[in-house]
Amino acid sequence: MRSKAPDKYRRILDSAVRVFAREGFFKAKVSQIAEDAGLAPGTVYLYFKNKEDVLISIFDVRMEEIISELRTAIIQEENARSRLECLVRMHLGGFQSDPDMAACFQVELRQSSRFMRQDAKGSLTQYLNLIGEVVEQGRRDGSFHEDLSVRLASHFIFGVLDEVVSTWVMSGMKYNLVSLVDPLVALFTRGIGHGEAQ
Repeated sequence: MRSKAPDKYRRILDSAVRVFAREGFFKAKVSQIAEDAGLAPGTVYLYFKNKEDVLISIFDVRMEEIISELRTAIIQEENARSRLECLVRMHLGGFQSDPDMAACFQVELRQSSRFMRQDAKGSLTQYLNLIGEVVEQGRRDGSFHEDLSVRLASHFIFGVLDEVVSTWVMSGMKYNLVSLVDPLVALFTRGIGHGEAQ
């Protein structure tokens, strides 16, 4: 159904992000999402089974876009360290520029037992694989240790970024998230690189 009317599908998702961020997942109503999107409540059910399906779809669609944007950007960087810095900057900058999405990703998605059980695995795996590609390149070009575990390093990097954004959201978004890019890149490269960050 998404292909038949992608504009309505996307309008529903965009409205859901705003409503979930404002009301919280449990208190939000499908009728509120429909009203925000300028649609009849029944229209939402033409595209989604229920409210939780909308929430999971937000994650899947946005993650697909984020991964595509990241791949396009980092491929233009010449080495692993610059690719890692690009990834960190885009990750933090993307959430800072869209506070509602940040709240939805970092808080409301955790309210879904379905999300926490299994549904996010595909998208998260793709993101971890992308980070892994950067780490692997660093192993090959000498930026990172040869014997570094790609899987462990990828989870470390993603876990730190996820926690940093969560802390920012829970603090009320009172500081500049992008200001943490340089110290985070220094942390990552000193932890997985050779001595001081270059």
